[in-house]
Amino acid sequence: MGARAWALLLVLCGTIFLEGADIAMLAVAIPSIRSDLGLSTGTAAWVISAYVLGYAGFTLLGGRAADLLGRRRMFLTWLGVFLVFSGLGGFATEGWMLIVARFVTGVAAAFMTPAAMSIITTSYAEGPARNQALLVFAGTSAGGFSLGLVIGGLLTELGWQWVFFAPVLFAAVILVAAVRLIPAPSPVVPAPSPGGGFDLPGAAAAAGAMLLLAYGVVSLEHGLADWPLTLTSVAAGLLLVAAFVGIERRAAVPLVRLGIFRTGTVVRAGLGALLFLGAFMGFQFVLTLYLQELRGWSSWQTAIALVVMGCDVVLAPTLTPRLVNRYGHARVILAGFLLAATAYALFLPVGMDWTYAAMFPTLILAGTAFALAYGPLLIAATDGVAEAEQGLAGGLLQTATQFGAAIGISAVTAVYGIASAGGGSGGAHGGDAEGSLEAFRAALTVPVVLAVLGVVVSLAGVRGVRGGRRKAQPATRSHESGSTLSATVDPGPAPAAASAARDAR
Repeated sequence: MGARAWALLLVLCGTIFLEGADIAMLAVAIPSIRSDLGLSTGTAAWVISAYVLGYAGFTLLGGRAADLLGRRRMFLTWLGVFLVFSGLGGFATEGWMLIVARFVTGVAAAFMTPAAMSIITTSYAEGPARNQALLVFAGTSAGGFSLGLVIGGLLTELGWQWVFFAPVLFAAVILVAAVRLIPAPSPVVPAPSPGGGFDLPGAAAAAGAMLLLAYGVVSLEHGLADWPLTLTSVAAGLLLVAAFVGIERRAAVPLVRLGIFRTGTVVRAGLGALLFLGAFMGFQFVLTLYLQELRGWSSWQTAIALVVMGCDVVLAPTLTPRLVNRYGHARVILAGFLLAATAYALFLPVGMDWTYAAMFPTLILAGTAFALAYGPLLIAATDGVAEAEQGLAGGLLQTATQFGAAIGISAVTAVYGIASAGGGSGGAHGGDAEGSLEAFRAALTVPVVLAVLGVVVSLAGVRGVRGGRRKAQPATRSHESGSTLSATVDPGPAPAAASAARDAR
């Protein structure tokens, strides 16, 4: 890649770094925010959950909006919204202000991130160049989260408001660079679409369904006291999903072409991302509780301990591309899941007196697993998808990752709560330490199970690649390196429609 191509990639990676760091910094700062503003436990929890709710609820819509309304336009507009509402969070004096600011910031990320990913997949040629760009993008995402823990610890010492103000400065720099580096859309007027217009009923049904389902999942983190409302939200969300499918089948120009789900690589990549992020975030959540609540480590000590999990920042752009080029992304994804399952299983016998050296193998293996699995999952999610639907493919993947993270954290929280109540430990703050430790061990089984399920899904992907190669014509080396997880690829829109969509950007 040339200098301008690397500069564009640096800008796009800056946004995913910003998004990861933003989440991590707030996680570190929430105790200080709660103390300073006098927030209740429930309000403090929803300050975190509001971002996930906005992100998961609108990512599918955000990805498709990038295809239909313009990737550059969506990226710049929602980066600006992210900047404004992150800054407003720093001026909050009440809990509801923070919740609103975090929800809108999450919505902004839901539009911004798929747009950035689709700009990558349409700016770099399919094959080694695109694979390398996506792997660097993936590594930067996890690096933002890992380094955000440390940065958040430092900024919280200056004042929790800086956790909101620092992203504003970083986002402003990215915005200025993006205006210069992201190519302007073609001035050619696109041909009118049959039926015309934007699929507003489909958009409303999709957003409503994702919001309700995300609320149902996230609310599990706050206990089962409101289980009737949680159950109602999930049921209503599923009904809206059914309504959405019906709308898309009848729409002349659907928001989501349902045929994309017949692309095996898209479906398997989404399921794999859900399982991998669920296991990873669930484990990191339990680990943080173990270090801070049970062992008494400070947020600063915990952040430093977790930095080693950011090794994927180095491995993703260096080691992973070589492995993908040699073995194909399906086998590398499988290796990532196997490493993840091993890492989480090694932590199951955790004790009260474990040294950092005893924890280190799990931390380094978990970080390496992220480097091996997440980037290739991005490749798999967009491989074989028409250019006019790259935003949709990215939106589907990001939706899966957000739901996976929410499910992982909710599941470990629920298991920990049940185990604590059953053992009479009263949680990490009450009862005997051994009872709390048993509850942590029970919660740790969740990421192990999710990672093992990911191994099963990945094995199916490897078999799909083998079957596809036996049936397909011989391919070039560059195509083989990014071989799809399935031999069947839906053809997507006709070339004329794809060309019109590209011109509309």
